[in-house]
Amino acid sequence: MKGRFIKRTALLLCMMMVFSLLGGCASNQQTPQQGAPAAGDKIKLGFLGALTGSVANYGIPGQKGMQMAIDELNAEGGILGKQVEGIYYDNKGESSEIANITTKYITVDKVSALIGDPTTGLTKVAADIAQKNKMVIFSSGATGAGVVEIGDYVFRNTLLDTVAAPVVVDWMINDKGWQNLAVITSNNNGYSTALTPIFKQAITEQGGTIIAEDTINDGETDFSAQVTKLKNAGADALVFTGYYTEAALIMNEAQKKGLDITMVGGDGLYGQDLAKLGGTAVEEKVVFYAGFSTDQPSPETAKFLTDYRAKFNEDPDMFSAQYYDAVMIIAKAMTDANSTDPSVYKAELAKLTDYPGVSGVTTFRADREPTKSPVCLLTVKGETFPALLDKLPVEVK
Repeated sequence: MKGRFIKRTALLLCMMMVFSLLGGCASNQQTPQQGAPAAGDKIKLGFLGALTGSVANYGIPGQKGMQMAIDELNAEGGILGKQVEGIYYDNKGESSEIANITTKYITVDKVSALIGDPTTGLTKVAADIAQKNKMVIFSSGATGAGVVEIGDYVFRNTLLDTVAAPVVVDWMINDKGWQNLAVITSNNNGYSTALTPIFKQAITEQGGTIIAEDTINDGETDFSAQVTKLKNAGADALVFTGYYTEAALIMNEAQKKGLDITMVGGDGLYGQDLAKLGGTAVEEKVVFYAGFSTDQPSPETAKFLTDYRAKFNEDPDMFSAQYYDAVMIIAKAMTDANSTDPSVYKAELAKLTDYPGVSGVTTFRADREPTKSPVCLLTVKGETFPALLDKLPVEVK
């Protein structure tokens, strides 16, 4: 009996020691390190844009605008009492990259929204994935057709090509008297192939004549043949629907061949490298539209300009402004819905009306498409890029 009692007592003592150790381990695991946020304490936003490659001039300022908005939100307490974290992967302007990144944001990083991409083609790739996974994607630059039609989780806050191009064509034909027009399209650029039909339809409907058409490919550098054809055509102006890099090279070739012609295009020409690569060949010779200008700013835009310049020591562009607004609009929708769940706050997002953003006043129509006014005509003027040439009113329908 005595031996059994001693063994039983020893066994009980051992068990007490084990439970004590296990309890201590569990306690240590449950107590977070001092200052470290517990899981779920941050609202994550995934950035979609290129930080390297041919369209980095859109993504880099966009990232800055997005981070600036996040910093401001966090300084004011975040969203619904939680701090906001931006996650930034570089999609390099490539479809395969943005597909992988979008999937990673949703399945691994567990973001609450996707901000971007600034281009139409890449936005469509990401939007298809986002819609299937019930994730809100808010493009800060996609202007082409067929974006929000992908589904009810897809939004954008930019001036649409279908709105802007007809207004610009009216200016070309009726204000400038450019009746005979040439059109150049970039065949391997989804933005360009979508924008060209919009310009062509507007030119025809408004009494203009397309006297020459040609094509290029993004990435080409020799446009001698295209410019020679353009010179022989005798057009009053050139509509180019591609991006800023090829625009600058085309205008350099035109200057070399003694062709004095104005190029008109969409906001795909809005990139700092337009002025850097084009120099005197593009100065007041390339005109493009956008929904944002640093000239004649609203009070909201004026404050944004001051804060952005102080933070980055440079001027913002339309992508900086639109990414900034996208974050702030998402934050408003989450706050109004009292939820960071995309399936919940997207309903509040769709109700947005007369939002006084830094990139203009935005209202979402019933189809979630944005309306913005006016159309800003921009150019390169001396040291100024972009310089405001004119503001054209838009009849909101």
